[in-house]
Amino acid sequence: MRSRYAAFVVGDAHYLAETWHPGTRPEELTLDPAQRWTGLEISGVEAGGVDDSRGIVEFQASWREGAHRGVLRERSRFVRQGGRWWYLDGEIDPS
Repeated sequence: MRSRYAAFVVGDAHYLAETWHPGTRPEELTLDPAQRWTGLEISGVEAGGVDDSRGIVEFQASWREGAHRGVLRERSRFVRQGGRWWYLDGEIDPS
C-alpha cells in the first residue's frame, strides 16, 4: 500500500499498473499532474500477513490541487498470487 501511495506522489503510473491485478487493472491509467498527494494514514488492516492470500487496507490520503484540498478515504483489497501482492480494487468512502 505504501509503495503504491509513493507511486502516486511521484506520478509513476507504470508502477501503479504493474502492481494492479491484471484482472481488474484498467487498460489506461492517467494521473493528474496538478494533483499533489500530501499525506497517508493507514487506519486499518485486515489479514495480509505472511500466511494470508488476501488482505484489506483502509487509509486516508490527503491531496491538494491548486487552492483545493481534500482527503481520499478508501478500503483497498489486495490478493497474493505467484508470491506477490496485487491491488484488486477499492471502495471509496464518499464522506
